[in-house]
Amino acid sequence: GFVLVFVFLSIIAAPEFATGKTYVYKYEAFVMGGLPEDGLARAGVKVISKVLISAAAADTFVLKLVDPEIFEYSGIWPKDAFIPATNLTSALAAQLSTPIKFEYANGVVGKVFAPAGVSETVLNVCRGILNMFQLNIKKTQNVYELQELGVQGVCKTHYIISEDAKADRILLSKTKDLNHCQERIIKDIGLAYTERCAECEAGGKTLNGAAAFSYIMKPAATGALILEATATELIQFSPFNIMNGAVQMEAKQILTFIEIATAAVEHIRADVPYVPRGSLQYEFDSELLQTPIQLLRITNAEAQIVEILNHLVTSNVAMVHEDAPLKFIELIQLLRVARFESIEALWTRFKAKADYRHWILNAVPAIGTHAALKFFKEKFLAGEVTIAEAAQALLASVHMVTADLEVIKLAEGLAMNPKIQENPVLREIVMLGYGTLVAKYCAENPTCPAELVRPIHELAIQAVAKGEIEEVIVTLKVLGNAGHPASLKPIMKLLPGFGSAAAGLPHRVHIDAVLALRNIAKKEPKMIQEMAVQLFMDEALHPELRMVAAIVLFETKLPMGLVTALANVLLKEKNLQVASFVYSYMKAMTKNTAPDFASVAAACNVAVKILSPKFDRMSYRFSRAFYLDTYHNPWMMGAAASAFYVNDAATVFPRAIVAKARTYFAGAYADVLELGVRTEGMQEALLKIQKSPENVDRMTKMKQVIKALSEWRAHPSSQPLASVYVKFFGQEIAFANIDKAIIDQIIELATGPAIQSYGRNALNAVMSGFAFHLTKPMLVAEVRRIFPTTVGLPMELSFYTAAVAAASVELQATVTPPLPENFNAAQLLKSDINIRAAITPSVSMHTYAVMGVNTAFVQAALMSRARVHTIVPAKMEARIDMIKGNFKLQLLPVQGIDKIATVFVDTFAVARNVEDLAAAKITPVVPEEFTAQTSRETFSSKISSFASSLAGDMSVSSEILPVDLPSRIVRKAFEKKMCAVIETFGIKACTEIESRNAAFIKNCPFYTIIGKHAVIVEVAPAAGPVVEKIEIEVQVGDRAAEKILKVINLSEEEEILEDKNVLMKLKKILVPGLKNSTAASSRSSSSRSSSSHSSSSRSSSSSSASSKSSSSSSSRSKSKAVGKASKRLSSSSSSRSSSASNSQSSLVFSSRSSNSSSSSSSSRSSRSRSLSKHGLSTGRANSKSSAYSFEAIYNKAKYLSNAVAPVVTILIRAVRADHTVQGYQIAAYFDRATARLQVIIANLDENDQWRVCADGVMLSYRKLMAKIAWGIECKQYKTEITAETGLVGKDPAVSVKVAWDKLPKSMMCYATRISQYISRVAKEYGAHLAKAKNVRNQIRLSVAAASETSLNVVLKTPKRTLYIFGVHFPIALPIGHTAAELESYQSNWADKLSYMLTKAHAAECSMVKDTVVTFNNRKYKNEMPHSCSQVLAQDCTPELKFIVLLKRDQTEEQNQINVKIGNIDVDLHPKGSVIIVKVNGVEIPISNLPYQHPTGKIQIIQRGEGIALHAPSHGLQEVYLDLNELKVKVVDWMRGQTCGLCGKADGEIRQEYRTPNERLTKNAVSYAHSWVLSGKSCRDASECYMKLESVKLEKQVVLHGQESKCYSVEPVLRCLAGCMPVRTTTATVGYHCLPADSNLNVSEGLSSIYEKSTDLIETAEAHLACRCAAQCA
Repeated sequence: GFVLVFVFLSIIAAPEFATGKTYVYKYEAFVMGGLPEDGLARAGVKVISKVLISAAAADTFVLKLVDPEIFEYSGIWPKDAFIPATNLTSALAAQLSTPIKFEYANGVVGKVFAPAGVSETVLNVCRGILNMFQLNIKKTQNVYELQELGVQGVCKTHYIISEDAKADRILLSKTKDLNHCQERIIKDIGLAYTERCAECEAGGKTLNGAAAFSYIMKPAATGALILEATATELIQFSPFNIMNGAVQMEAKQILTFIEIATAAVEHIRADVPYVPRGSLQYEFDSELLQTPIQLLRITNAEAQIVEILNHLVTSNVAMVHEDAPLKFIELIQLLRVARFESIEALWTRFKAKADYRHWILNAVPAIGTHAALKFFKEKFLAGEVTIAEAAQALLASVHMVTADLEVIKLAEGLAMNPKIQENPVLREIVMLGYGTLVAKYCAENPTCPAELVRPIHELAIQAVAKGEIEEVIVTLKVLGNAGHPASLKPIMKLLPGFGSAAAGLPHRVHIDAVLALRNIAKKEPKMIQEMAVQLFMDEALHPELRMVAAIVLFETKLPMGLVTALANVLLKEKNLQVASFVYSYMKAMTKNTAPDFASVAAACNVAVKILSPKFDRMSYRFSRAFYLDTYHNPWMMGAAASAFYVNDAATVFPRAIVAKARTYFAGAYADVLELGVRTEGMQEALLKIQKSPENVDRMTKMKQVIKALSEWRAHPSSQPLASVYVKFFGQEIAFANIDKAIIDQIIELATGPAIQSYGRNALNAVMSGFAFHLTKPMLVAEVRRIFPTTVGLPMELSFYTAAVAAASVELQATVTPPLPENFNAAQLLKSDINIRAAITPSVSMHTYAVMGVNTAFVQAALMSRARVHTIVPAKMEARIDMIKGNFKLQLLPVQGIDKIATVFVDTFAVARNVEDLAAAKITPVVPEEFTAQTSRETFSSKISSFASSLAGDMSVSSEILPVDLPSRIVRKAFEKKMCAVIETFGIKACTEIESRNAAFIKNCPFYTIIGKHAVIVEVAPAAGPVVEKIEIEVQVGDRAAEKILKVINLSEEEEILEDKNVLMKLKKILVPGLKNSTAASSRSSSSRSSSSHSSSSRSSSSSSASSKSSSSSSSRSKSKAVGKASKRLSSSSSSRSSSASNSQSSLVFSSRSSNSSSSSSSSRSSRSRSLSKHGLSTGRANSKSSAYSFEAIYNKAKYLSNAVAPVVTILIRAVRADHTVQGYQIAAYFDRATARLQVIIANLDENDQWRVCADGVMLSYRKLMAKIAWGIECKQYKTEITAETGLVGKDPAVSVKVAWDKLPKSMMCYATRISQYISRVAKEYGAHLAKAKNVRNQIRLSVAAASETSLNVVLKTPKRTLYIFGVHFPIALPIGHTAAELESYQSNWADKLSYMLTKAHAAECSMVKDTVVTFNNRKYKNEMPHSCSQVLAQDCTPELKFIVLLKRDQTEEQNQINVKIGNIDVDLHPKGSVIIVKVNGVEIPISNLPYQHPTGKIQIIQRGEGIALHAPSHGLQEVYLDLNELKVKVVDWMRGQTCGLCGKADGEIRQEYRTPNERLTKNAVSYAHSWVLSGKSCRDASECYMKLESVKLEKQVVLHGQESKCYSVEPVLRCLAGCMPVRTTTATVGYHCLPADSNLNVSEGLSSIYEKSTDLIETAEAHLACRCAAQCA
């Protein structure tokens, strides 16, 4: 067997062409595209020819086509036939018949030669033929694979060789896997910003391809002869995963041997040389310039450009022409073909014409070559374009141009140009654009040279050397855009821990340096991971920098090990901001569904379980990461959004916010948009006092205090700076820094005289009348992928979107009387202003998706086209008469425009050639006969998702369609027309929907899109009399009554009721005995009729019951005297009054403060039960029912129109040609005597009795009642609303009750849904929900102020009761102490609001006896030293805005406070039972309080038993002292900037005990003592005889096997020299140890000991009180 195989293989030889012979073959090839099912349209190109091959020299052969013919196809496959493209064949005959030369040896095609006159497209067709002869035959194997060169590149190829011994034939089969190519010939345009998602493609593919070749060869003595060869290539594409249906392109080649002729192939003339034209591989030609959506015959590009420009300018004046986007794409295509000189000539010709200039400036960036950038560079430097035009054009050009070395060189020259550098906006655009161009170039060229980013590296080095921080930031952003790995080292040098230069750079430079690593991380994730981990692990770095490092770290798709390592670090993390951020990021990532982060999600799921769940309970003040995504695997589509909330001191306003959106589509992803905002120091800059009071001694006094602190270090002060940046597709396109100076300039401009001048000029322009037209064309998307087929023709997948938006505005205003030349705004308030305006906005947008053959000669493709056209014209006239209080707006009809929006989507097969464009054939993919039977109102089993989304959910049939017999398929199209008529205003709006698609074949998104869809929205006049205009008129004041068109009077039945009520009143007065008998009979009837309310009446108190019965009896006594018609109404009102009076006792609140909100649910329920006995105390002495009072006022005059004139009348009416009144009237009446407001909305039609009646009465300053009724004569539906204020216990409260008799079903349905939603989410927000049988048809909301910043809420519905306790309120309510504190601001509402905001978010520190509760709510005992001051709280920035000192008076054991703020010293100390206030040493009598500082916004007030100082603009919200308690509050923007006994107020409870030199200690005693102000000498008047010093550990220590002596690294409180301790305590401190034999210079060693590390922790004796000898120094 082995011998036979060896013999068989040895006789196989590669094909060979003998010298002197001509081999004649018949060649047929076609490329066809469409859906795979028969009976649908396809498009294709076919080539038929004879092929002659003969030898020209050794290993060089000649190939010639004889009688070539080209055919086109656009029709229903397989029914229709190919159509000859005669004109195209004739035009290309000379090229096609020109022989070409090629090298060929051992079955391998080498170089190809052809005359220069043969186009690359024709040569590629010849390469397709030569590709059939490419055979790498191995003589030792019959089954093998290799990477083989072919027309499509170097791809994985499988060979199988067998023998038909009987027929003496060799059968060879080879297949190419086009998905696994070592070097695939492919050209991508517009995909530089996308990233391949390999994990997404694991579950499906969007593009798949393979080719199969079959050969029958006859063995010969010298080589084999190919008798027949066939090649079949199939490429499938779908944006939604090819497994769910795809469009396919099939290429087929058949090469059949005919004969061997003796005549040699004729050569062309000798004077036409053959030049090397590459190899067998496909070469790209002009198809890059040819858009696939249309085929242009370009004869004179310049003239054609002018013609299209004329069309665009003239056709888009009033509104956008429907075909404007297509014409704009045509203009771009012509500009791409045109020479640069032609574009310049065009500019010179039209630059003075504004309309033409605008179109050119918008089209040139889309050329996409270096010509665009060169054009704008030359024109800007020549001063021919404005800065605004240059900015827009350069921004567009940078992102549309195809990056190459020439373009990058141009951009570099532009960035360094002095004229560009003068303008910061242009320089920013060009610099960022340079980085973008480098990134785009590197995306297409993996071997991207580092020289491209070297100029930016040099700029960065220079900027660091010169200290130009803004320039450093710009260069970092450029490097971040470029994302070149070579930039890693220069960026690292600017990061702390990696470069020495980093220490001198601001924090924001470090942040931008880390963010610049994100694009590099996409290419080198491992390197960035190592760096980012080091940054994150360094606890000495700023928390924000560590959090940003974590963001970069997670974007590198961390492995399981690193995620677990991060979780392990978090367990011991001291900084809660960092811990909260990373934990929330991990937790958010556990819900990830996107395939590319699936491994990270799995790792985070493990990590979260390791971490403690207590991180979940951290407040909103701590940093958070949010992540949300959705991904549908079968469709390979998804979206993700992430947001990062970065804080560093638990302030209300975060330090930075970053939000990012990502999309997944067709196996790729793109970071579409990212927005980042930083607000460092801006809150402080806006709220703090602008200038501290000038005082020479102020800072001197402050610094003297600070000197007494041991080793005090100021916190770094933040430079107030807000910044914002925008990234588009991962590239930063703009950023801006806003500092305090810029804000001041804006405020000055807004309030200065300039703004008044601008306003006056604008008004003058409007009065003189102006009209302008704005047009904005844009090539929104151009995405193309071009690759060759085996035939040699290029296959293209492309997506285009172009849009043109336009707006025409005409405006004219007149003012009566005419305004003088230098008028002011106040004069407009005494004028009659008339404004006429016409606005016509319109948009046209075209989107094209194409798959097929695209060359400059012929196109055959499947095309899906979507066209959107909208136009919404508006014509109006407004009149404002300020004197008469009249406003009138008239909406006038616009003639000739009915269709305001149209959407057309169609898919068709198109075939056309450049020689006969008029004969282009377009065939709908889904033929009309498939949709012959149409049902207008029924749906088929599988309609398009487009139509189904409009029509609602429906079931899907599982029928099996016989796709092989298309004639049997009967597809019902979906057509529907929906119209709505607003008869009142004579408007008819219709929406027409039509959908006919291929979903009947396969129910999937791709087949659903393919077909024809249409949506048309029309607005037209309704049938009937013509409406001339719609008028809205508002009349205020005395003239409101003149505008009433429809007077609302009592109906006949109601008039009878009124008359009978009057008679009953007279009878009661005239017959005294009648009153009692009537009341008695009424009570008996009342008890019968109100049995349904017995349960509620039993639960009420006796007083409320008597009040209820009296009110109900009186109301029913009225109702009994009238007929049946009014019984229902009065009965319902009586039941309402009953429930209203009864429900006064149902308000439930907690009387505790907000601190009790964290108690258990059981305590909550018991609390609510115990408090349910407390009623809402409103302070009213009147025993009558308030409901009765309201009914009495209401029944006295149902409609106020008979008693008072309206205060406002609003008319909304249609002015008809027949003068019929039509529309609505809104009238508001106010009766001052009863404090009653009534609003009536009625239809102006005299026969229409539908109306809305709203009545509101202010029964007292604490109670409002309203009644809203609507329907026919306001009798169908009614609701009552009661709002009252009062007290629950001692807490102010408000209650709102809504009761009803009958509501519309739709309203009840929505109310039920809302109730169910509240029930679902209640527990998530800490609410307690309980089922209850509350009053029917009533909802009550009660809110009580538990404290100035927290609320208790109770919501009662008929079936449930909801309790929420301790709801935080964002501002301090103006009650209690806050109300008193606001009095000093008088009527300044801005200052009042600012005060309420700052107070609500202030950090509080308190001290009761010896127990201190810090700003961070950490509690410890402070053993205070005798007569020595301690820093309780101070501003720890170099500004030293305030210092609060604490001292214990040892004789009276009372605390004394000294506040140094502004230019004053304030002393607060107890004296007897009162607190004494001294300002700068002068006592302020209590009777003179409040004290208001004349300039510094500082006030001192008496509050209860103590004194409070307020200075929020200095950072000190409050200092309060009474005999029992001491409180200090700092404003929110001071968080993290304070120090002292009260801490930093940064929320970091794990890092609470920080000494003045920023050392973190664990011992509270050592911490408290470190903030003692040391005494100077034992003769000091302050009697502070202690100082802080390092002490030596008394005992010997053996450390690491060596005897050591140890000194404390934390200062210990000790008596001064010559003094003895009287009272001591023990402090636990850290010690640094040295060898016992080492010499320590006390003066030098102990001064630096506080910098040393801690070797062990031991106790030390600290002195609290000292006594000094008389002879002490």
